[in-house]
This record gives sequence, C-alpha cells and structure tokens, in this order.
Amino acid sequence: MCGISGIISKNGSKPDLAKLSWMTDLIAHRGPDGDGFYTDSSVGFGHRRLAIIDLTSDGHQPMHYFEKYTITFNGEIYNYLEIKEELSKLGYKFQTKSDTEVLLASYDYWGEDCVNHFNGMWAFAIHDKIKKVVFCSRDRFGVKPFYFTEDADFFNFGSEIKQLLDPHSKHQANKDLLGHYLLTGMHDHEEDTFFIGIKKLLPSHNLVFDLRSNTFTLNKYYSIPRTLLKTDYSQCLSNAVKLRLRSDVKVGTCLSGGLDSSTIAAIASKLYQNPSGEKFSAIHAKSVEKATDESSYAIEVAKHSNINLHIIEPSADEFKAIFDEVIYTQEEPFASPSIYLQYFVMKEARRIDCKVMLDGQGGDETLLGYERYYAPAFASFFKNKGLWSTLSEMKASRKNNSKMGLFSIIKYMAGTFLLGLRHAYLKNKLSFIRTENFPNEFSYWKLIRRDALNIFKIQETELFMTNLPALLRYEDKNSMRHGIETRLPFIDYKSVESALNLPTDQKIHDGWTKHVLRKVCEQYLPSNIAWRKSKLGFNAPDKTWLNTFKDQSKVEIQNSKILDHFIDKSKVSDYPVCGNWTITWRLLNIAAWERIYKTYV
Repeated sequence: MCGISGIISKNGSKPDLAKLSWMTDLIAHRGPDGDGFYTDSSVGFGHRRLAIIDLTSDGHQPMHYFEKYTITFNGEIYNYLEIKEELSKLGYKFQTKSDTEVLLASYDYWGEDCVNHFNGMWAFAIHDKIKKVVFCSRDRFGVKPFYFTEDADFFNFGSEIKQLLDPHSKHQANKDLLGHYLLTGMHDHEEDTFFIGIKKLLPSHNLVFDLRSNTFTLNKYYSIPRTLLKTDYSQCLSNAVKLRLRSDVKVGTCLSGGLDSSTIAAIASKLYQNPSGEKFSAIHAKSVEKATDESSYAIEVAKHSNINLHIIEPSADEFKAIFDEVIYTQEEPFASPSIYLQYFVMKEARRIDCKVMLDGQGGDETLLGYERYYAPAFASFFKNKGLWSTLSEMKASRKNNSKMGLFSIIKYMAGTFLLGLRHAYLKNKLSFIRTENFPNEFSYWKLIRRDALNIFKIQETELFMTNLPALLRYEDKNSMRHGIETRLPFIDYKSVESALNLPTDQKIHDGWTKHVLRKVCEQYLPSNIAWRKSKLGFNAPDKTWLNTFKDQSKVEIQNSKILDHFIDKSKVSDYPVCGNWTITWRLLNIAAWERIYKTYV
C-alpha cells in the first residue's frame, strides 16, 4: 500500500525531477517507509512506500523487471502467493517476497489480461519499454484511487488530487457537481471530480498511454457476471477475510457495532494468527449522543469474540481542532461529519501501530442492506411469486425492521418512480436556492428510475457509480492520511459475484434485510447482534458537533463566493439552516472547501 505519482512528457522533454519530487512529497503520509523515483526519456514515476508485505528493501519502488518494465504500484494483490506458484511452474524465477514482483511477472506472461488474474486492490502504472506504452490500471471496484490530468505538453497522474493542482493558482470548481451535492448529497459522478480538468480512472478500467502517438485509450476489463451461481456465500466471505489477513505487520479491524463490521470482526478474530500471541484488535468510535451510540454492541461483539477493543470518544473540541485537516484530506466535499469519526479511528490505528485495518464497506450495497431496496424487492417478489407472497413480505418488513411501517413502504416505492417530483420538491422546499442555476433533473435519478425494478442493475449502479465509490474515497483518504492500509472483504470480487447473484429472497427474507449475512453472523455471534432491527449506520454526533461550531459556520457560509452562485444568503439567517443539519453541513462543507483549496466557479 503506497502512494504513486507520474509525469509523461508529450513534447519531447524529460520529466522534471523537481516537480516529480514535489508531487511525491505531497503524499508522504501515504508511504512513510520510504520513497523512490524513476525517469527514462519521456516517463517519470514517483513512489511513497508503506511496507506491508516483504518489509525489506527488496520491496522498494519504482521496481524494475529486468530491462523491460518499471512499475509504481499502490495496493495489494492478496492472491500473490497462488499466482507466484503458478508462474513458478511456468519457469519464472523470483528474487523477492513481494507482491509487486509477482504483478510484474504476471504482466510479462499475461500482458494486459493480468488484471483478471488478480484478487486485490490496485492502482498502478507500468512503463513497458518493449511496447513503448505506459499501462495503467485500477482495481475492479476502485478501492485504490487513480487521478489524472493532461494538457498539450503533459499527462500527469497521482493517488491524490492535490498532486495535480497548481499550488500558485486558484482552481475552477465543477459547478454541476456542486449543484448535485448541495441539493441531493450525491457527489460521485463517474470520471468527473469537483475540480475542472482533473479526472479519475474508473473502477474496472485500464488506461494505456501510447508513447509514440502521445494518446491514451480506456478499456473496461471487468463486469459482474449475471449468472445464478450455486455458491456458498458464507465460504466466499470467510475466504475473503482469510486472504486479507495476509500481512507482515499487525492487522486489526474497525468495529462500529453494526452487522457488517461485527461479522468481519468475528470471522477475522477466529482466523487471525499472531506469532506474539496477541489478541486481534478492533477500534470503535463512540458517539457522545445517545441516539447514535452503538458502543454497547461493539463491546458485546468484542467480549464474545475475544477481541482487544479500543474505544475512542471524540469531543466537539477535537472535531473543531481537525475541521480543516479532514476537508484538506478528503479533497472534495463529502456527505456528513461521520467522516470525521472514521478519521479518528484511523488516527487511533496508527497510535496502536496497527498498519492494516479490515472494514465492512460494501455489505449494504451487495446484500440489500438499505431500506430503499424494499421497493424493487417487492416488485421482484410480485413478478416471481405473485400478490399474496408480496403482501406477506410487506407485512413481515413492518415486523422485522424498526423503520419500515406502512407509510415508509409506500414512500420508498413511490419515491423510486417519482424522482422528478422529488427533485422539484427539494428545489421548492429550500427557499434560499437559486433554482435557475440547477439542472431540471439530475442524471443519477434518471438512471435509478430507468432500472427501478431491476435489483441487479440498481446494485451495479451503486457499486460502480454512486454509493460505493464515495465510501471508498472516504476510506482511502482517511486511512492513508495516517499511513494505514484498509482491506474490505465484502468487496472481494468473488464475494460480490456471489452476493449479487443470490436470489432476492435470500437477501430480503421475511422482511429482514441482508438475511443471508444474518445467517452467517449467527454462526459467530449472539442472536441479538445477528438479528438486530435497528440500523444506525456510522453516525457522528452531528448536532452536538455542529452546534458548538455555530459562529464559525455562519461566518464561513457568509464569506463563500461559490455559495453566492447557488443560494440567496439573505434568506439564510437561522441555524441550523431551515432547521436541517444535513443542508447546514453541505453549505459549510462547500464554503470551507472553497477556502482551503482556493476554488471558484
């Protein structure tokens, strides 16, 4: 796990080593264990190392493979031992114990198709001196970031946006994305970022830069197969956790107390083997608000699974102290102050020297964990099982989900189809919005309505385009800011394929969301954990934190020139704005991001 940077010159000049060093130094936090640089003709690579596998200098990057290839690589290939064994039988010799060398040998043997043999997370660039190309790739679900920009003279890339920004200039903001974010909270939109001119390589995509023509091509190498497989989801998930425990450093886990993180923690604790005999560790961030406090569940999970639990309880003063730091770390506006809780968890992981952390991202998206999935699920039941079976499921959902009364069911079903009305409602409800500066209807809602009754398509969209990309962005930036590698068993590609191809009634059954996971969980944990009705999510004490931030928030919002484009500030005098903490946060986040990154529209 590391940080990467690169410059490809299109004008015949050699990449500027000073600029490459500057780009790489900016992400020193991603790789505190060393740096390295490489330049050859028009190609320059930088690398910051976080040593996880093969802690010796043999794992140093950029790594060369004979005289043919040079790589800068961020990520882990979890199945590198199996691939290494396969290639060894084909005559390949290995000089190191690193997964990086295995990646290079895989490229030598399989070419660009090597990525289809990997189970892992990655963002890398390989200078192929034979083919005269730079081969870049991002993992199937985009766990690891890859940003790029180009002009007439250069193609530059990096692990973070700040590497690609001119430190001496203001930066033009993407006003369309800001509009999406302000009105709906949605902020991950395919290849675009909040900065004009900076793109991201999409998940499951390769980018091949031809050094002779100075042009690049994009190619999608993976789609989730649509096949009803006879797989054991429990075994898939267990294997995914087992692979992600491979490490030459200490491994722990995040433990919110919810179903997803509790299942991962329990499985990992059972499988974890530490030569020192030390117990498996978990970190929980406790909310100071009773309504969002899940610490009792985390404590129960830890006791049952013999886990060494570390509990932190960040205060409002601590939130204020790192307010700017987290916005700088995240680089783009984000959903809520809950991201600060995650930041504190990663900070604690660094303090206890736990360089690898498992986490439960992806459980909801793969196993129908959100209430909004009820509407298409009921449609599926009606299509496949008829009216009475559907009515039975709807009745069970009221019994086995604390939030799903009859009104909620109707709301979610209607909301799926009336997204245009919802858009108009939001614009009119927020009286301070300058409606002329917003599009008539957001493309995301059009996409959701198009596939409203197709659960597989909805899940695909949320995994590749909307929900999961945002969650992975938060996770990567918060963890790597502290030199922590996070690993996500729920989005092991084999786990995802198994989950998405399960029949709907195995994911929502008798009204229970994530039914198949609850059956897995009860193998490891008490039934009151496996069959919890309440679902809090990873919530920060937003009201408490933001209320103590009241005066600064008002000043920040009033000083924002970007917000002048979107709102009439004369109509924003109350706090929270319109009595809504979520809207208040979005306004504050945009204003602070504008100040910190010197952006304009």
